[in-house]
Amino acid sequence: MHAVRRLLIFSLLAAICSHAGAAAEPRIIRDVKPLPVALNPDFEFRKTKLYSLTDKAPKGREKAGKSGEQNRGGSTKTRTVVQDASINFEREYRLHGAVTKLDQRQRVGNYFDFFWRARRDANVTIRLEYRQEKLRAKVQAQEFSYVNARGTNSTEFKVIGDEFADDGRVIGWRCLMIVNDVIVAENRSYMWE
Repeated sequence: MHAVRRLLIFSLLAAICSHAGAAAEPRIIRDVKPLPVALNPDFEFRKTKLYSLTDKAPKGREKAGKSGEQNRGGSTKTRTVVQDASINFEREYRLHGAVTKLDQRQRVGNYFDFFWRARRDANVTIRLEYRQEKLRAKVQAQEFSYVNARGTNSTEFKVIGDEFADDGRVIGWRCLMIVNDVIVAENRSYMWE
């Protein structure tokens, strides 16, 4: 009885671990071709989170208080560093495990998290098309594919490391939800043409 229970638990853990590592890297699209558009209300982007990780941590803002040092004009001012906790957390999260300066430099760049919903089962491809500062009008793309996707999901894309260092920051992007080679939902930056 215990052996069966252990085997079941081990199988469940193995399945979870293999699923978690299945879509670790996106497929790079070398030649981006236009696709037909047929927007469908069964598919939608819910939320987008963009983050730009730089070499240096963001500086704090100054906040005036009632007690503290006197400045030249005779008024009292306290200087405290007030930083947005969520931004600091995001930076620490993205740099977690990067021990050396080289490790940290390889994580510098643009991060895109897209939260999306499919109201029916479908084979969905989420594609990020983007332009970078030094490449001007050249469109690049990365994509993840999901088999029988349904419900609320999320997809993360990264333009980091050597790609970011060589080609610059992302200046315009659009994220597409593709079903059967047709764009069914779209989310774009205001800089995308």
